[in-house]
Amino acid sequence: MSARMADLTRVPLVPRKRGAMRDAGFNGSTPYVAADTGIDTLSGFLPSNRAPDAEILPGRDRITARARDLGRNNGWAAGAISKEVDGVIGANFRPLLKPDWRALGLDPEWAQEFKEQAEARWRLHADDPRRYCDTTRAQTMPQLFGSAYRTYILEGEAIALVNWRRLRPFKTTLRLVDPDLLSNPYDAADEERRRGGVEITRDGVAAAYHFRQGHRDSAWPNVAEAMSWKRIAREGLNGRPQVIHFYDKLRDGQTRGVSRLAPIVERLRMEDHYSRVELQAAVINAILAAFIKSPMGPEMMDEMFGDGGDAKAFLQYQGERAAFYNGRGGVKLGGARVQTLYPNDEIGMVSTARPAAQFADFEAAVLRHIASGLGISYEQLASDWSKTNYSSARAAMIEIWRGWTARRVAFAQGFCQLYFMAWLEEQVLDGHIELPRGAPDFHTFWPAYARAKWIGPGKGFVDPVKEAQAAAMRVALGLSTLEEEAAELTGTDYAENMEQIGREITAMPDGMLHPAQESFAKLLGPAPAAPNPSPED
Repeated sequence: MSARMADLTRVPLVPRKRGAMRDAGFNGSTPYVAADTGIDTLSGFLPSNRAPDAEILPGRDRITARARDLGRNNGWAAGAISKEVDGVIGANFRPLLKPDWRALGLDPEWAQEFKEQAEARWRLHADDPRRYCDTTRAQTMPQLFGSAYRTYILEGEAIALVNWRRLRPFKTTLRLVDPDLLSNPYDAADEERRRGGVEITRDGVAAAYHFRQGHRDSAWPNVAEAMSWKRIAREGLNGRPQVIHFYDKLRDGQTRGVSRLAPIVERLRMEDHYSRVELQAAVINAILAAFIKSPMGPEMMDEMFGDGGDAKAFLQYQGERAAFYNGRGGVKLGGARVQTLYPNDEIGMVSTARPAAQFADFEAAVLRHIASGLGISYEQLASDWSKTNYSSARAAMIEIWRGWTARRVAFAQGFCQLYFMAWLEEQVLDGHIELPRGAPDFHTFWPAYARAKWIGPGKGFVDPVKEAQAAAMRVALGLSTLEEEAAELTGTDYAENMEQIGREITAMPDGMLHPAQESFAKLLGPAPAAPNPSPED
């Protein structure tokens, strides 16, 4: 009997799943929480480890299509992309030539002369309003670089061909290529040595590229071009670049880039949908601001339309009301005047509950997440500086500028510099820029001859006076140079500035100082007084 009672009162044992011990505060099934599959919050989070191209290539087209759509139709995405392109590339992205005269065994005087001559020729080529630098003659060189960088943000990579057009003033030209055209011939499956249209050597070097000759989704029939491919080697026989392919290589074995918007596509889409719904609700509230309330309640309606009811009385009542309002031009709320209502009618107002009280804070939180994914600040993304002071604005600018500088250097070295090297080769081999007698072979020391620092728009100022004084102090202490400060703060070439200032000083009337002379005197402070001569002197 006692055993039977014990069975009835025994608490049933519920089988515990793996990881429940960790949920209860005890040790789990693995040393690392991140690897424990029994935790409720991680039980369904089971991504797989795949090769880089196995992760990117199957879904790359879908990611790119969604990123392009956001770039076209989402204001936050379009604004963020434009801000980064303007900050990294700007309107006059150009090289500041710095030939490595020590590596070449030449003197600095030659380096300065070579620099001035090459940069003058580059300006003729890059800024020509006839746009001969572009194979399609649609953009100047800075505009080409800006378009390439925009493509890199949206699609994860920028691709261009270095063409040769012998009838143009400068034979070397640049042709931007839509990344959609880089694909395996006949849309074949990826292989070990050819993936995403890129031929790969045993060492993992991209040796050649296969380009579709026409987009497969054109608005006109082009079946022949869409189903034909052209193979172009990465470089010519002498190492001259023929295909420029720039992307962020995040893992070894990766051959194609992925959109930088990929981590935030879902957030951008959801935020866009949420703000659209809020806007629609606000519009509906504005349209339905007021209504006329009839005294006919449920009891009266049931009496009229119930068993034995006479609907003619209701129709007559409604007709009289309509005639009453039509004869008086309807009910108007304009001019702060309400017309006479039909007997027993009332005016009702719709409560304006839109936008919701928490809408602004919630949207700001979402935009902060999006801004972090894009590498910019919330204030830049939303253009909301209402809660920003000098210190926070300065800190945000430093953080953002550090990231933009890294991207500018990477893009300049991986995309722009390759084209500049090809262009400089033409200038040297055609005799437009002469090398001194006994100079090292150009192709052997190609990088030393073409060494350059690319400058774009300056960082700008939060407080111009303080930052100009800080720049002067850095130069005075040997922490920076005037050339670096001019490039970073204003995006200008210091040598060009000095030449222009020299001409302006020469043109100043006698006895009048140029503002630059006065400014330097103020920044450096009064000169130290000369020591009094001793009697022995």
